[in-house]
Amino acid sequence: MLKRFFVMGSMLALAACDPAGPMSETPTGGAYPAPQPGAPAPYVTSPVSVTKGGLQEREPDTCGAVNYTSVLGQPAAQIQTLGIAKPYRIVEWRGVEDQVYNPQRVVFRLDSRGNVYNIDCG
Repeated sequence: MLKRFFVMGSMLALAACDPAGPMSETPTGGAYPAPQPGAPAPYVTSPVSVTKGGLQEREPDTCGAVNYTSVLGQPAAQIQTLGIAKPYRIVEWRGVEDQVYNPQRVVFRLDSRGNVYNIDCG
């Protein structure tokens, strides 16, 4: 009986931590934007220059990202057909990646449908 009370109390305490309730009950106007019906337009990240606002210049296309534009808008499986001999990374939609910058590494970013929408170095 005491064990059951402890388990129920723990569950209630955890449930109280989320004032919005379960994910299915969270309103779409909350902290997270509603998912967009379409995928982002494919593009290759352009270099950034120093501005008065304080942006630092990004290294130019050191990894040769422009050489892989043939897979823009294509499924991620097409990346394997490129025969890339240098380091590369595939980042899934809303995926997590470490912050270790490698200017020689090609980074392919996927949209919600699993298609390549961005290619850059890092």
